Amino acid sequence: MHLLRHPLIAAFIIAATLILPARAETVSFTLILANDIYGIEAGAERGGFARLNALVKAERASGKTVIYAHAGDVISPSLLSALDKGEHTIALTNLAPPDIFAPGNHEFDFGPETFRARMAEARFPVFAANLRTADGKPLDGFRDVEIKEISGLKLGIIGLAADDSPERSSPGDGLTFLPIFDTALARAAELRAQGADMIIVVAHANRAADLRLFNSGAIDIILSGDDHDLTLFYDGRSVLAESRAEADYLVAIDITAEVAEKDGKRSVSWVPGFRAIDTATVTPDPETQAKIDAYNAELDRELNVAIGATSEPLDSQRSTVRGGEAAIGNLIADALREAVKADIAIVNGGSIRGNREYPAGTQITRRDVLKEFPFSNNTVKLEVTGETVWAALENGVSDVENNAGRFPQVSGLSFEADLNQPAGKRVIAVTIAGKPLDRTATYTLATSDYMFSGADGYQMLKTAKPLLGVRDAKLLTNDVMAYIAARKTVAAKVEGRILLRR
Repeated sequence: MHLLRHPLIAAFIIAATLILPARAETVSFTLILANDIYGIEAGAERGGFARLNALVKAERASGKTVIYAHAGDVISPSLLSALDKGEHTIALTNLAPPDIFAPGNHEFDFGPETFRARMAEARFPVFAANLRTADGKPLDGFRDVEIKEISGLKLGIIGLAADDSPERSSPGDGLTFLPIFDTALARAAELRAQGADMIIVVAHANRAADLRLFNSGAIDIILSGDDHDLTLFYDGRSVLAESRAEADYLVAIDITAEVAEKDGKRSVSWVPGFRAIDTATVTPDPETQAKIDAYNAELDRELNVAIGATSEPLDSQRSTVRGGEAAIGNLIADALREAVKADIAIVNGGSIRGNREYPAGTQITRRDVLKEFPFSNNTVKLEVTGETVWAALENGVSDVENNAGRFPQVSGLSFEADLNQPAGKRVIAVTIAGKPLDRTATYTLATSDYMFSGADGYQMLKTAKPLLGVRDAKLLTNDVMAYIAARKTVAAKVEGRILLRR
């Protein structure tokens, strides 16, 4: 008897076919994250472009599917960027190009034209779903999103530029930055509707914005930059990761996903494995190191020239210059005030970037000054009211808790602030030339063109009257060098210019 002609057996076979288990497939891939790579000089033990590129090349050579994401801040402020406006950092990144790059605020430090020029030199895709022209159009050559397919698994990828760049950098008036959170959720919904199984966001965003995305539940994996610290959150539903600045420690996430289909319905489950890679274990990439050596040789000829010494210790570490009065902040503010003969000076601590200590007796070189100020800012002189000075100081101490770069280093004035009070109501007293500040009086202020543009929240300075404007101003670094060279030995110290109640 032919089995399929027997009605009972035929029915059994058909039924068995209908209840077969769901078809499932296992898909694996690796995410590598880098962010905030500022200097071409690798540390003595870890970090730097050569170790980063070596790691990326090794991961790609392993045969795994690798997606290398860069969450921004690469054009500036490398020391050499003060001279070539970031050409070399793009060239070094091109040697192991990311699969996804999201612009950070430092991509705009040299203005919108340089930003576009550097991005045009990039041999990697730049994603910026929240970046638009003034008339609301996407930028030519930039991507918003992408669906990347790996063995049937569909990854929805969204790139987001730092949306606080207008406050923290110099993107100009021709670019519009949409909010990261709103843009991410809207584009994630669109990608889900197009069949994306997982959503990956690469964004240059501060920790508060990161956590808001993480807690939304709308994003599977958030790869972020900006905060500089090695970070990992995983709640069984979403991942938030950030690598340490300068590629000291890199995050790798190994994803194993199960893609199943049953009765025409698709389901995806995934599990992450995490690797925090100490790049002290990585041998620098020879090709990259050769280029770095050539760049450093070029710099050495020009910059390793001593201009003076310090008789007191100086500390330009991030937490120092952004958290209170710093001796090096006093030195720099004094130099600017003297250079333009102003009554007072205010310098944002975030513009001091050396992140190092100088023991008493250290010979200070041109390289040291350029490393402290790698942004090519100019010293301007403004006419301001006492009310504007008070508002500027309020802005300066409004976000001390987060080590914000707006913290003010000052000269020609002293002030007291109570950090227990809400932002905007913290400044208690201000003294100029031994007298209480008169809010109705007029003063002359030395500051940077960066702050004059309203950056770092100093919007109150945008309307100030320029007495020495950007067109006629000198490089801030030259003013600091001249101040040190004229004295041969400087003796800056903390002297009570800033008193903070905590």
